Amino acid sequence: MTTTRTGPPRTSGRTRLSPLLRLLILTQLAFNIGFFAVLPFLSEHLGGAMGMAGWLVGFVLGLRTFSQQGLFVVGGALADRYGIRPVVLTGCVLRIAGFVWLGYAERTWAVMGAVLLIGFAAALFSPAVESEVARQAVAWEEAGGGPRTRVLALFTVAGQAGAFTGPLLGALLLAVDFRTACLAGAGVFVLVLAGHARLLPQHIPGRARTRVRGGARLLLRNHRFLALCCAYGAYLLAYNQLYLALPAEVERASGSQAPLAWLFALSSLLVVTAQLPVTRWAGRRLTPRRSMVAGLALIAAGFAAVAAARPAGWTGTAGLLPAAGFVVLLTAGQMLVAPVARAWVPDLAEEGRLGLYTGALSSVSGLIVLLGSSATGTLLDSGLPAAVPWLVLAAVPLGAVALLPRRG
Repeated sequence: MTTTRTGPPRTSGRTRLSPLLRLLILTQLAFNIGFFAVLPFLSEHLGGAMGMAGWLVGFVLGLRTFSQQGLFVVGGALADRYGIRPVVLTGCVLRIAGFVWLGYAERTWAVMGAVLLIGFAAALFSPAVESEVARQAVAWEEAGGGPRTRVLALFTVAGQAGAFTGPLLGALLLAVDFRTACLAGAGVFVLVLAGHARLLPQHIPGRARTRVRGGARLLLRNHRFLALCCAYGAYLLAYNQLYLALPAEVERASGSQAPLAWLFALSSLLVVTAQLPVTRWAGRRLTPRRSMVAGLALIAAGFAAVAAARPAGWTGTAGLLPAAGFVVLLTAGQMLVAPVARAWVPDLAEEGRLGLYTGALSSVSGLIVLLGSSATGTLLDSGLPAAVPWLVLAAVPLGAVALLPRRG
């Protein structure tokens, strides 16, 4: 794959995005606003208002993750077979039903059913939207609009803006109650459903429907794609330490989880403000593989920074500086890795199988994160010297460099 511009310098970078691309990018923004208005507050609702035990709260949250990430490959295959319109619309209907059900659920079985429905809804619409954005980004690049990674970066920015705005909306609605937040989240998806029913084309030029049978066999034989999945999974495992290793470090340094909110806001703000300039810079100077290598190296440096500071045992404001440095380096690495990995998939997928491959990238990497997180939790509780777990974690993104497929 190449990300060099193919059109004349005079027009490159100024070609307007197609109406379909603009719709799909705004879709990602709306999806995340609706999702993050509810889900960040779910664990507190389950443990507090419903009185669930800690293990059961974790199990319910794990069910949602499994029904979403684990089934992305199914949603992608269905998008290839039936087109993105019916898959996206069905996913929106299921998400609306799931949020309404969750708002009124008062028993454990009802909560489990609601979160499974919420997760499966995303497993339908997310790979359909992501695969079409990737396909349209390739077409935009071939038409001289600029590197496809720029479109994928804009898609990432829209998602992060939604992830930043959604919790603010949810926090305001929680002043009423959790049910109100759920119904507001459902309302967002009602608007998305109405907009897509009106604006999403019945048939998208250039997208042919492909039968489902035989796709999995081709995918499993595609060693370069599987190598990308493993490398991307290692990156996601490292990124997931925002929710596992970072909270433990913040608690140690400050005696409270309160600074976490500021660190998460810092990460989102960096992506929203810097993603496009970073992608533009990388597209001019780095090949896709080198961009991912640089990003993974920055992530490793973030873990190493905390490891270097841990023996000093700093606390208070000084103790939070390594954690802040970790967040900045991790986010910088994410900005280099994520758009390029998504942009690489169309070059590795067979014709007509882009939805399947886009879903498989999420499913395979999600499985790696699920297995790796258990090992990471054990590592953090192992009683080893303070710097050792962070040094081991630094080795994860460095190891991913060796897994990256070579350009071909």
